[in-house]
Amino acid sequence: MSLLLEEALQIAQEVIAWSHANQTGALTVAVLDSGGHPRAVLRDDASEFLRVDIAIGKAWGALGMGVPSRLLAEKAPHFLAAIAVTSGGRVVPVPGGVLVRREGQIVGAVGVSGDTSEVDEEAAVHAIEAAGLQPDYGQNPEWRRP
Repeated sequence: MSLLLEEALQIAQEVIAWSHANQTGALTVAVLDSGGHPRAVLRDDASEFLRVDIAIGKAWGALGMGVPSRLLAEKAPHFLAAIAVTSGGRVVPVPGGVLVRREGQIVGAVGVSGDTSEVDEEAAVHAIEAAGLQPDYGQNPEWRRP
């Protein structure tokens, strides 16, 4: 199973639309496939340039570790330091990186940056659900790795 381009575009556009409807900070969204490759990246007009890298880092770290970035943020500091070194600093371990599932299987991840981490995560969850897929932000114990 893989994340279709049509789904990735729908998720990215939905994040921006949700952001406007909820008057959040200017969001940037990155939608990656299960191999960590960008399928869609959108940056709202007023979003800072570094937000692209942050959004990708949130999604990439979630995929690489198989858990949402919210759960990465809860890991021990020495573990996060090891991930930072191993990934060349590419992993951003704060909420806003949400795994995308289809029938329980990971098909990609969404990273959002531009507001608080909680708002970023909420935008991703909403957009994934709007695309008819399952967001995994750590809420389902069955999906958690030991």
